[in-house]
Amino acid sequence: MYKSIILKKGEGRTIKAGGAWIYDNEIDRIDEGIDDGDIVEVNDFDGYYLGTGFINRKSKITVRLLARRSHIDDMDALLRKRVKDAWSYRKQCVDISSCRLIFGEADFLPGLVIDKFEDYLVVESLALGIDKLKNRIIEFLKDTLARDGIEIQGVYERSDAKVRELEGLSTVKGFIGNEFNTDIEIVENGVKYIVDIKDGQKTGFFLDQKYNRLEVQRLCAHADKVLDCFTHTGSFALNAAYGGAKHVLAADISETAIDMARRNAVLNGLDDRMEFYCGDVFELLPSLIEKKEQYDVVVLDPPAFTKSRSSVKNAAKGYKEINIKGMKLVKDGGILCTCSCSHFMEPDMFYEVIKSAAKDAHKRIRQLKYATQSPDHPILWGADESAYLKFYILQVMDEI
Repeated sequence: MYKSIILKKGEGRTIKAGGAWIYDNEIDRIDEGIDDGDIVEVNDFDGYYLGTGFINRKSKITVRLLARRSHIDDMDALLRKRVKDAWSYRKQCVDISSCRLIFGEADFLPGLVIDKFEDYLVVESLALGIDKLKNRIIEFLKDTLARDGIEIQGVYERSDAKVRELEGLSTVKGFIGNEFNTDIEIVENGVKYIVDIKDGQKTGFFLDQKYNRLEVQRLCAHADKVLDCFTHTGSFALNAAYGGAKHVLAADISETAIDMARRNAVLNGLDDRMEFYCGDVFELLPSLIEKKEQYDVVVLDPPAFTKSRSSVKNAAKGYKEINIKGMKLVKDGGILCTCSCSHFMEPDMFYEVIKSAAKDAHKRIRQLKYATQSPDHPILWGADESAYLKFYILQVMDEI
């Protein structure tokens, strides 16, 4: 039996609704002898058992649940089950050659992200308690994949996000086990990429847009001109060119990202149809408008403009600005693909931002599709933090 924490009366609404987090101001008392990172049982004010998780009093999210309903008698058995269930789910619903294997709270392993790039794993640990369990989970995952004939060749840790500081953790980056070449070649939707898992953004590649990229590939079969803004390492742009677009302009402010995008274009034999711009997209868009450029398809996939609820209003202004300009660059009857990857930019708010942008741009828009993240980033109802990506495909028309 683990030691316990007791909630205040009327608290624990998040976990009772299906979430995994307990905040510091919800706790009434904590048993003596508990160290940060320990496994604890959570009881309601009346002693009713609510679940088991790990504690960290340095964090506002003081407890993150690993299990609810039944007590944990064998931690290894629970972790093996979590890993097995996560893998079984991916095999059912997603291309597993490269995919997210563990998605934190949505896979009931809070604070942990593990991505698979072909035969290599990239691990991101964001919480003290899961950090202590991390190596066991990796081994269980390797064993599970081996049963399906997948031998993992190497593991790299990218626990270098600043959010770890909120947990009292230092950032960590490096090999877990043997060293290997950290430029990994993958294939997704027929497109080849070199993924820099050592120095690329996050874990090296944004797997969450897998099937949204495929939609863009299909949309560009007969496109003459495509503009991809915030291209990163060229993923949407490459899909556009691979799908058949005659000319694709890919823009990003990061020179490192653009260099990798160029490498990816050469890798796919698409460099003769692709042009790259390294600079601020907010400066590029008005210059293209001034030149009266028009595109069959425009893609807007910016980084998260807000990472907190307090900055949502300013983020909305940024999203509106790029969408107004993006719509003005779409030819009459053309396509705008526009995204937000911020959890705090809620779907209704993003919808209103785009609607307002269309009005100010004097455009009519017709929705072809609304999508979220790829299924290997599952959205767990009750755990709102697992829902973050919004993706619209819109036909843009001049006002009649």
